[in-house]
Order: sequence, then structure tokens, then C-alpha cells
Amino acid sequence: MAAYLVRRLLVNVLVFFLITIAIFALVHKAPGDPVAMLIPVDQYNSGSAEFIAQKRHELGLDQPIIVQYWNWLANAVRGDLGYSLLNGRPVSELLAERIGPTVELMGVGLIISLLIAFPLGMIAALRRNTALDYGAAAISLGSVSIPVFFVGLIAIYLFTLKFQWLPSSGMSDPQAPGLVDSIRHLILPAVILGFGNSGAYMRYVRSSMITELNADYVRTAEAKGASPRRVVVRHALRNSLIPVLTLIAANIPQYLAGAVVVEQVFAWPGMGQLAVSSVGQHDYSVIIGFALLIAILVLLSNMVADVLYTVVDPRVRLS
Repeated sequence: MAAYLVRRLLVNVLVFFLITIAIFALVHKAPGDPVAMLIPVDQYNSGSAEFIAQKRHELGLDQPIIVQYWNWLANAVRGDLGYSLLNGRPVSELLAERIGPTVELMGVGLIISLLIAFPLGMIAALRRNTALDYGAAAISLGSVSIPVFFVGLIAIYLFTLKFQWLPSSGMSDPQAPGLVDSIRHLILPAVILGFGNSGAYMRYVRSSMITELNADYVRTAEAKGASPRRVVVRHALRNSLIPVLTLIAANIPQYLAGAVVVEQVFAWPGMGQLAVSSVGQHDYSVIIGFALLIAILVLLSNMVADVLYTVVDPRVRLS
């Protein structure tokens, strides 16, 4: 296990290095000039070109992209991701402020997804080709086909405007902060995010459960007198977790993409809002920092999933 983790870390470092090159090149080749964005359209004059050239020189944006990348990498390995071109604040500081709310939203959303997917997936597998199976399939299809922002707008109309049960924006009420208030603000965005990602898990759980329930070891356990609950929970469910773990690890970027949309709809102060505003303003440093954070999250989640395989199924050996 230790040797595998060391090799995997070394491979991830190499992959991450290649990702930094791709991200840096793509962001800097995107159309638009972040310095020009600082000048309002109604204030363009004969001196704007000189101001833009001077500012680009101060920021090093007039250098060859290879030189820019090398300077950025030399600072990044020391933990310095640069400064926002818009407000001059350190990128690491901006990301640190926003990562907490986003991780909170994604974590609770993932738990809700699994709480929806596993019971419905198991019921659909145990009662396949019945009304319960078809009902679970309809819920799964709705989850993957209805846009998250549309479900969010409907939820805001029903639970905020019509019944006034839950707040529709922010993480807390400045006038009445507290744990209960934070939970009330979290319910709508987390449930919407969780429901939007539960459909794929549900279908995987159903498919894996059907495969395991038809396996020889299940029939052997039943022949030995094991209770149906033990057969389903201790045997079939546990062995069906590997494909689901793979899907969870692969869906981390999708969760983050969904979180970006949900954060915009519910004014959740996470990384999604920061990323959207930075893309709109061509804030190179923040965009690169955000993309690198996603890359780290994806690489780590895949490595953790590999380790969890050995926990779920002792027959799996990492080498």
C-alpha cells in the first residue's frame, strides 16, 4: 500500500505539472485583455492605449508566455499564486475565504445525493420491473434531465416566496445569526445540488445490486439460511460499492460545476461566485488558482477512491 501511494503521488505531481501548463496557456490565450477591462467604455480616450501598455508592462503581461509561466511557477511552488488583477488581493487569500462555503455545500449535497440514491437504487433492484422500479427510474431521469437552476428557481418560488419557510440567499441572516439559521440557509441549495447529482448514483446502485444479487455467493448465503437483510446489506450492497465509489470520484468536477450554478442562484458566497466574476473580468490569476484547486481536488479524490476500494473489498490489492 505504501509503495503504491508513493508511486501514485509521484504520478499525480507529474500530471499536475502538465495541468498547470495547459491551464496557464489556455487562460492567457483566451480573448480579452484584463487591463482593458479596468477602463470603463465611456472613459476611453487617446491616453488609454498608453495606460494599458504601461499597466501590462508593470504586471509582466507583455512578456512571452513562457517567461510569464516560469515566473508564475517559481512563485507558485512557494505558495504564492499571485494577486488579483482587479482588487490587488492575494489569490490564496481570496480562495481561502471562498473554499469553506463551497466545500460545505458540496459535502452536504453529496450526503443528500447518497441518501436519495442508495435507498431508491436498492428498492429498484429488489423490486425490479415493478411500479417501485419505474418510479425510481422516473426520479432518476428527472434528476439528470431537469437543469439545476430551473429546480432552484422553482424551489425559491415555493419555499421562499409562496410559503416563506426557507431563505433563498446567503449563508446566514446578519440580524439573527446562529446554527439554526445557517442550517435553514443551507437546506435549499444543498438539497437542489444533491438531487441534481443523485440520478446517476441511483442507476449505478440499481445495476450493481442486480448483478450482485444474481451472483453465486448470494445464493449460497441464502441456502445457508442467512436472512434477506443480511444478504442484501452485508453481501450484495458492500460488493456493489466499488462502481459507485468510482462514479463519486469521477463526479467531483461535476459537483463543483453544479455548485457554481447553485451558488449563483442562491447567492451562496463560495468559489463559484468568485470564479464567474473572475472569468467575466479576465482576472487571470484568480482563474488559474481556481482551476488548479479543481485539479488538486480531482487528483486527490481519485487516489482516495482507490484506497477505499481495499476497504470495501479486501480482495482488491493495490500494486
